[in-house]
Amino acid sequence: MGKQRWYRRPWVAPFGFLVLVFVAFSLPPYLTLDPALSRVPKPEGYAWHYPVLVAHVVFGSVAILTCVLQVWPWFRQRHPVAHRRVGRVYVFGGVLPAGVMALAIGAVSPFGPLNQIGNVLMGSLWLTFTAVGFRMARQRRFVDHRRWMVRSFALTASIMSNRIWAVVAALTLSPKLDTTFGGSEVALLQAISGTAAWLGWVVPLLIAEWWLERGDARKRRDRAKDREDRRERQPVAG
Repeated sequence: MGKQRWYRRPWVAPFGFLVLVFVAFSLPPYLTLDPALSRVPKPEGYAWHYPVLVAHVVFGSVAILTCVLQVWPWFRQRHPVAHRRVGRVYVFGGVLPAGVMALAIGAVSPFGPLNQIGNVLMGSLWLTFTAVGFRMARQRRFVDHRRWMVRSFALTASIMSNRIWAVVAALTLSPKLDTTFGGSEVALLQAISGTAAWLGWVVPLLIAEWWLERGDARKRRDRAKDREDRRERQPVAG
């Protein structure tokens, strides 16, 4: 099989562009170290929340930026050494520190228990998928490594999906403020953020699993066809 040409995956460039735009919008306010610019309100009684949030955003930005290179087939095939080095940055300079901090800030999220549970579960899976994927690479089990890292990448990129679902949830639920939520803006905000917290990572992970299964099914069909072709080419005894 020949090497992948860089343009054979047309989704890579739009994905990379979206990541750059997202990071350019999300990261700068936290680099000022000004709590007044934080987009997440500090929960009462947790003085450590803002510094940990800043670190989470910085390490998370490293994770999602390096993710772009790691999912690019051309980069993996043409620059395997760089792929391994960027992979280590993704794991140790991105996901692992960002994931640990996600557990901390997720557990005390000011957006309610639905958001807290969703973020803590997502952070736990993010750390697990990444650690297992790295271990598979160390054991040179590259097929398994790829599968686990696809799951990790899906959760890394899910932060962008989260923002989209937040808009959808706000548009859907806001008209029900005076009915379903009894006029409580706090209850409405918790419902919006909780919905986005869950759909933001569950949907990308389901898509990743579907994509992996589709690829496996195609490989099984190809192997079955190859076996059938070999049987047809065998000389008939007689």
